[in-house]
Amino acid sequence: MNPFRLAALPAALLIASAAHADPVKIGLLETLSGPQASTGQTFRAGVRFAIDKMNAAGGWNGQPVQLVEYDNQGGPAGASDKLKAAIADGVQIVVQGASSAIGGQITEDVRKHNLRNPGKEIVYINVGAEALELTGEKCNFHHFRVAPNAQVRTKVLVKGMKEANALGKKVYSINQNYSWGQDMEAAIVENAAAGGYQVVEKTLHDTNKIQDFAPYIAKIGSSGAETVLTGNWSNDLLLMMKAAKGAGLKATFGTVFLDQPGNISNAGDTALGHFIVHAFNGEAGGAEGERFVADFSAKLGRPPVFVEPQTVFGLDMVADALRRTKPEGGKLNVNAFARAMETARLKTPMGEASMRAADHQILMPLVVSTVSRDARYKVDGTDMGFKPVKVFSAEDAAMPVQPACKMQRPS
Repeated sequence: MNPFRLAALPAALLIASAAHADPVKIGLLETLSGPQASTGQTFRAGVRFAIDKMNAAGGWNGQPVQLVEYDNQGGPAGASDKLKAAIADGVQIVVQGASSAIGGQITEDVRKHNLRNPGKEIVYINVGAEALELTGEKCNFHHFRVAPNAQVRTKVLVKGMKEANALGKKVYSINQNYSWGQDMEAAIVENAAAGGYQVVEKTLHDTNKIQDFAPYIAKIGSSGAETVLTGNWSNDLLLMMKAAKGAGLKATFGTVFLDQPGNISNAGDTALGHFIVHAFNGEAGGAEGERFVADFSAKLGRPPVFVEPQTVFGLDMVADALRRTKPEGGKLNVNAFARAMETARLKTPMGEASMRAADHQILMPLVVSTVSRDARYKVDGTDMGFKPVKVFSAEDAAMPVQPACKMQRPS
């Protein structure tokens, strides 16, 4: 466990406020070691930035919000163990994003803990576990997803690529073989009619275990696919981009996580013309987008990338809910905070986002971008970046509440 990270506040303020309320503790249960660590560390960067911003604005009830970090070691069992440690440490809000398998474990553990410990509830803020079941059959009052999901991302990606005349008639679907990848594959098939394409082949593969994607790239090439749609992330996307470059694959990729550091440098010129659907593009965000890029760069020495913007926006929504939750007996009433989260709204550089109370799924704007040398912000030390194609409003991107979600609220 790492020590608390507190934004610097005047000592007099800390002393004066200490008598008024217990501090809010946020526990980051993230993958900080192992093959998925690069993804977990970007989630951590976004969380740290957002909490520093909360504290610069006064924290909660005059005290700095405390961040405690736990390494879940990339697996559900590790996450379950670290959640117990976080609860023992007095954490009231847990945050996680890398891997829907881990997210599924955390949300179930949180649900069970809260049933067994009324008055000592905790809330799970999901910044990146995007499997549909988390806001479907596993939806619960103490889970909030502040990231999109497979249905939303695929719908917007297909629309954006089609409007840019970049969506071929033959599509290859390749995804990781677990809940998130299976959701992506289903969404790719479901959007075929709207996109005007045929899915020529579907592949589900082991998650973050494959070292050489050359056989998969060869299979894509022989399928005759003009477009590859994928929700792959972490090493599985990095190595796939490297193999695509090595084979000189001509197909256009439509992705969710192409802005993960390393993908563009791995793909080289092969990446030109590839597409991504993401929560933020500084070039599309106008003056507010430029300000966010400048503020983030001042703190971290580089612009926000990959999952960092959606993480910051999600924690900004938490900050809004905390501002509207008054202490009770000097402490945070977690159920009152959760009710405030149900009505949270946020103006992002891409447009307005809000929390949907029916299933605790964020409704947020998304932008489709393409890899281009004309992009304002370059990435991976290359002369390429992500040129915005179109911004879709939260209303345009939204999908209906899943019938499987039966939200039960505490009385």
